[in-house]
Amino acid sequence: MYTKGVREYSQVNLQTQVTEADPHKLIQMLLEGALTRLSAAKAFIDHKKYEEKNERIANVVDIVSTLQESLDKEKGGEIAENLEQLYDYITRRLWDANRLNDNDIINEVMSLILEIKSGWEGIRSEYESLKPSSSGEGGGKLNREISA
Repeated sequence: MYTKGVREYSQVNLQTQVTEADPHKLIQMLLEGALTRLSAAKAFIDHKKYEEKNERIANVVDIVSTLQESLDKEKGGEIAENLEQLYDYITRRLWDANRLNDNDIINEVMSLILEIKSGWEGIRSEYESLKPSSSGEGGGKLNREISA
């Protein structure tokens, strides 16, 4: 009973965070979610719980796909192109990790995601200065992609 209540509270808390988050924060949340699921996948490999591992890795593939789809290649230029290639590589490595039950590959992917997350956190102040006014105008492709 207590566990069910905690899960329900966590769901409501997460929904509130997503509803109130700006596009920059949503990307941070997606990256954190990917890292959390990869950590769980590693534990499931260690305990030979392969169905649960499959689910977590599939969740991360979905997250990476969402990140990839949100790239604005016009505005992002070379950075967006590089991220797209990196997301492709991460997806391929995730399928390898899933097929081979290989925690070393998951560690490699986690390292790449941590690097992306670190870079993303480093541009927060720049994002804040470019954020649209409270009138709701602007927001660009990322805002439309995330809110859709």
